[in-house]
Amino acid sequence: MTKQTLQLLDESFNIHSLTPESKVPSEVFDAKVYFVGKTYDELSIVVPANVHIESLEVEPDWRALEVLGPLGFSLTGILSNISGVLAEKKISIFAISTFDTDYILVKKVSLKKAVNALRADDYLVIND
Repeated sequence: MTKQTLQLLDESFNIHSLTPESKVPSEVFDAKVYFVGKTYDELSIVVPANVHIESLEVEPDWRALEVLGPLGFSLTGILSNISGVLAEKKISIFAISTFDTDYILVKKVSLKKAVNALRADDYLVIND
């Protein structure tokens, strides 16, 4: 399989946890990019760090690598392969998938190590 190209997004992100009964704060919808996931047990919101919302918990200082797509639904192993490279280096991730592509978030303090690991495994990582 050909290695994917990843684009580093400019923003730093915060990952918020709220109760499943919570309403998505209106500030979220004004953000240039955001991700919302709701289950029976929780509401998770990922927003740029400059968007401030009230939440039960927040994990700050994440950076996002976008797998440039669109990726077809018949493609397999993309997220598995990328996360495997990072797992070998003990780099924790927060993965998000959309209809067209995947996003891999890593803590800002691990970003350089993550980019170096991916490049060493022949992934192209674009910084701008």
